[in-house]
Amino acid sequence: MLRGEITTAIRRALMQELAAVGYGRLSIEAVARRAGVSKTAIYRRWNSKLELVVEIVVAAAGSKLPSLDTGSLRGDLSLIFQVVAHALSHPLASQIVPDLLAEAARNPEIDETLQAVLRAKQQEIGGSLVARAVQRGELPADTDPEAAVDLIVGPLYWRLAITRAVPTGAYLDALVESVAAGLGAAPAVPRQRDAVAPAAPA
Repeated sequence: MLRGEITTAIRRALMQELAAVGYGRLSIEAVARRAGVSKTAIYRRWNSKLELVVEIVVAAAGSKLPSLDTGSLRGDLSLIFQVVAHALSHPLASQIVPDLLAEAARNPEIDETLQAVLRAKQQEIGGSLVARAVQRGELPADTDPEAAVDLIVGPLYWRLAITRAVPTGAYLDALVESVAAGLGAAPAVPRQRDAVAPAAPA
């Protein structure tokens, strides 16, 4: 394999192994076997299991979200719920995320790294989404971006990562309205049906 292919294979194997056994039982040897490379190939790139996990997981978690500017708060919420639901529904993510959060409670370095990523995501989501909604007059000027992120991401994370229930389209639509109301947005204006012209007299 070429150098780039080896790195890609290691990263893929790391995510699969992490999902299968968790951080505590993860070993460089097992990752190397799964990737089809030698342990030396891994140690040339990363000095330890912790460094390997932190770099790869942070790269995955820190990937940029697609543009969320749909032109309305409810449109932005709907899009971000779809993106988050898709990401957290992935079999690897559903295993890795809870395990790493539990490990972070025991490992200060993992905790510090994850917190940095979460703060960056908080700014990416809360800072931009809330600012646009405020500028459009959809949210109050004093809306707290940090509290907004908790309200936006919290219910969906709970449903997907904790209760492991698959959200339906109807659930996501209801969540949009609940979160918009919780953030202080005005109620959605019902769509007006097109007026039906009266029938011409016979």
